[in-house]
Amino acid sequence: MHQQAESSPGNRVSARAALWPGLAAVLVLGLTLFELRHQGRSWWCSCGQWWPWAGDVWTLHNSQHFADPYSLTHVLHGILLCGVLALAGARLPWRWRFFLAVLLEAAWEIFENTEFVIQRYREATLALGYMGDSVVNSMGDVVFCALGFMIARYLGFWRSAVFCLVTECLLLLWIHDNLTLNIVMLIWPMEAIKAWQMAH
Repeated sequence: MHQQAESSPGNRVSARAALWPGLAAVLVLGLTLFELRHQGRSWWCSCGQWWPWAGDVWTLHNSQHFADPYSLTHVLHGILLCGVLALAGARLPWRWRFFLAVLLEAAWEIFENTEFVIQRYREATLALGYMGDSVVNSMGDVVFCALGFMIARYLGFWRSAVFCLVTECLLLLWIHDNLTLNIVMLIWPMEAIKAWQMAH
C-alpha cells in the first residue's frame, strides 16, 4: 500500500510541480548568461589563468574568477532575500521564493554590469580598476546567493542573523569591505572610509 501511495497520480503531479521552480531558475541563469555576453562581459579572467578562486581584491583578478572574497556578500544577499521573501510572499511555496531570489540576484548582476554602475564602482569604492564581472564570476555570484538562501532556510532567523554579523566582521577585517560598506559607498561615498579601505 505504501508503494501504491507513492506512485499515485496526485504524488506524481506534486513532484512535477516541485520541479518547475528549479527549471525556471535554470532558465533565468541561461538568460542571464546570454545578456551578460550581449553586454560585452568576458567569459573568464583575461589573465588566461583558470583559477576558480582569486583572493586578492586589490588586483585585476577580482570579480574575474568563479569566486573571491566578495562571494561571501552574495551569500548574504541570499540570506537577506530569504527573509524578505518569507515576509512578503509568505503564501508562496518556499521553492518559488527560492526562484524569486535567483531571479532578483540575476537581475542585479545584469544591472551591476552596466556602464553606469561600473563607473560608479570606480569612482566611489576601492575598485579603482574595476571593469565589470566576468560571466563566470556573475554566475558564481548567483550560485552563492542561492546557497545563502538555503543556509537561511536551514539556520532560521536568529542563527542567520549571527551568521551575517560574523561574515560582515570577517570581511571588514580581511578586505576592509563588506556588504554594508559596499552599499554605503555606492549610495553615499565617504572619503574617510575610502582612504581607510585603500590603506591596506
